[in-house]
Amino acid sequence: MNIQYDKALDPLDPLGPTARARLVEVAVSALSGVSASRLRGRSRGRARAARARQVAMYLAHVVFGLSLSRVGVCFGRDRTTVRHACALIEDRRDDPAAECGLAAVELGLLALGASLDRARQDAEALS
Repeated sequence: MNIQYDKALDPLDPLGPTARARLVEVAVSALSGVSASRLRGRSRGRARAARARQVAMYLAHVVFGLSLSRVGVCFGRDRTTVRHACALIEDRRDDPAAECGLAAVELGLLALGASLDRARQDAEALS
């Protein structure tokens, strides 16, 4: 039996896909005022919570390149729900105010992701 270790799928990897989804979750939670537990909640919730969840799923997919299936697992949703959320948020980007806000959050998450990647590379170089 040949088992290959895929570090990208390791839930214990502090910089893996689940951790990146949680970074998005925390950022969206802080900006929207919707708790992280409500973003991952089983029910749809109120419109504000649903919209914040859609934004978080969109950002996890677009910024960190997580697959729709992986985003769905991280947020307790089906990949088709993630696809729908991504389509809705992409359509909202036509609004200049929404575009500005999403672009700012994207840049912040990209910078944070790059910083964490550099820190991991530095730690690996030292070991």
